[in-house]
Amino acid sequence: MPADPGFYGPLQYSPVWMWAGVALVALVAGWYVVVFASTRRPRMAEGVRRSAALTDLSVLKAAYLQRIDDVERDAAAGNLSLRAAHHEISHLLRSFVRDATGVDALRMTRQDLERHPLPAPAAVVRILYPAQFGMEPLPSVAVSAASARNAVSTWS
Repeated sequence: MPADPGFYGPLQYSPVWMWAGVALVALVAGWYVVVFASTRRPRMAEGVRRSAALTDLSVLKAAYLQRIDDVERDAAAGNLSLRAAHHEISHLLRSFVRDATGVDALRMTRQDLERHPLPAPAAVVRILYPAQFGMEPLPSVAVSAASARNAVSTWS
């Protein structure tokens, strides 16, 4: 039998590997902190409300009034059916409410709008419902457009 080589203890690792492991753990922890912090909503100061309006109200009104006029013009020219015109007017009014207030009126029923403190849009939607979902003959697009135009133009 060959000579007994003896007992060899475990080899010692370089301290560089330990510090590399610590740095890797710190890097992963830092990444989690950055991801968590960047996806949180910023806190607002107590009593300070952020405005939900996305743009200048007068510019927003003018844009939606123009779009309502375009729908009325398309319906009068026969490019849009009466029911589709009423649907589009309702969609425009609800979109205006969303853009002006931040309230997602597009997803609200007529009853939801009436329960919410939005009386002008609720009244117009109440007028538009028979034109959107009722039986023939449908009301005039001009009347519905005038109601929506009035609600948008008098919005404050």
